[in-house]
Amino acid sequence: MALHPEEPANQDAYRGVIDMLERPPVPINWNLLDAAQAEVEWHDLDQWVKWLKCAFGLPANIVPPYWHRHDEIVWELSALHCHWLSCYHESASPSAPVGWMRDFADTRARLRDWVSTCGTRLDRDRPTRQTAWPGERPTEAGAEIEIRDRDRDFADFVREDVLRRRRIEAITNQQLIG
Repeated sequence: MALHPEEPANQDAYRGVIDMLERPPVPINWNLLDAAQAEVEWHDLDQWVKWLKCAFGLPANIVPPYWHRHDEIVWELSALHCHWLSCYHESASPSAPVGWMRDFADTRARLRDWVSTCGTRLDRDRPTRQTAWPGERPTEAGAEIEIRDRDRDFADFVREDVLRRRRIEAITNQQLIG
């Protein structure tokens, strides 16, 4: 893949995506990652999603700026990312990319559904609405916010997630010791 020197802002994303192919692909279970693993995976996924958005000209109704704040979109993009890594890894079959492109078309349709359901947009975001089942306490719907600085929000989000995971690890370690 050739780099596009006329787009200097994207050069790092392209190089980073190429670097990802040097590691063997593994599936990611976001529920099982420790803090250090999560930090690496968040940044890898973000870099890849930025590349994907630019490389395929994806609009916000497929990949919105605050995708990282919606679990359903994170899991979908993460699965697509792992699939891409597997299909473009040097150990993959030469025909694997065709399968990825077919699956990418299916994924785009699912992403449109997820984005529509969760209500995030190019310039505004709100937490995904949760439906309470009979007997459950209804969850409070979060307020819609204006998206001002996507990269800063992502950095803050990852920092909070890593700190949350570290707290869980500390509690778990205390329980094992005590």
